[in-house]
Amino acid sequence: MSPEQKPILDVARLVKRFGGFTALDGLSFHVASGEILGLVGPNGSGKTTAINVVSGLYAPDGGEVALDGHAIGGIASHRLVHRGINRTFQIPKPFLSLSVRENIRVALAYGRAAVTPPTIEALLDEYRLAELVDRPAADLNSAQQKMLDLVRALATRPRLLLLDELAAGLNPAELDWIAGRIKALAATGMAIIVVEHLMGFIEQITDRVIVLNAGKEIFEGKLAAAVQEPQVIEVFLGGEHAA
Repeated sequence: MSPEQKPILDVARLVKRFGGFTALDGLSFHVASGEILGLVGPNGSGKTTAINVVSGLYAPDGGEVALDGHAIGGIASHRLVHRGINRTFQIPKPFLSLSVRENIRVALAYGRAAVTPPTIEALLDEYRLAELVDRPAADLNSAQQKMLDLVRALATRPRLLLLDELAAGLNPAELDWIAGRIKALAATGMAIIVVEHLMGFIEQITDRVIVLNAGKEIFEGKLAAAVQEPQVIEVFLGGEHAA
């Protein structure tokens, strides 16, 4: 992010608790339009919790979440969609009884009214779903459901897109292809936050990463620099990436 570029999303001192467990413990980060930010860390470090709070699935217990300088913490997900935030899930959540086309139609109808929507045909072609258009979502395999989950999010015309382990389960050719698509989305000015365990994929697409441990940031910067940090290696990478 250039010095003069203002973040579209600003998260400050974010806290989220579940009973006696503190999942996020004063986490702060930001992302600008056109930037791809990676959230990485071991299981239980707070990555998915962070995007669950940003996307309105959870209300924060402390701190601030601001979109374009306006507080959005605690606003429900369906309202945040209209403000330009949408997401995918680790386990895709399409309407299983609806066809691929019907799933996309629902999202198109529900997106930001002020923005001209993409066409169903363009989305189907771009994300390799054209031949599946009339099949129920329940009939799709895991990778196809992930693409449908992504297309449904894109159909609402987000300015901030949150991707939760989109790459999990994809083969190397699919990983290269979807990496290109994600970078193309960022090139249009979309801000993107990626939660992912595949370090090669993260290195390929991100401008910056935040490394989390126990709900706190332990590193912010380029992944190539992160893998040189002893604390990062100890809590997350274990030297594997550098090997």
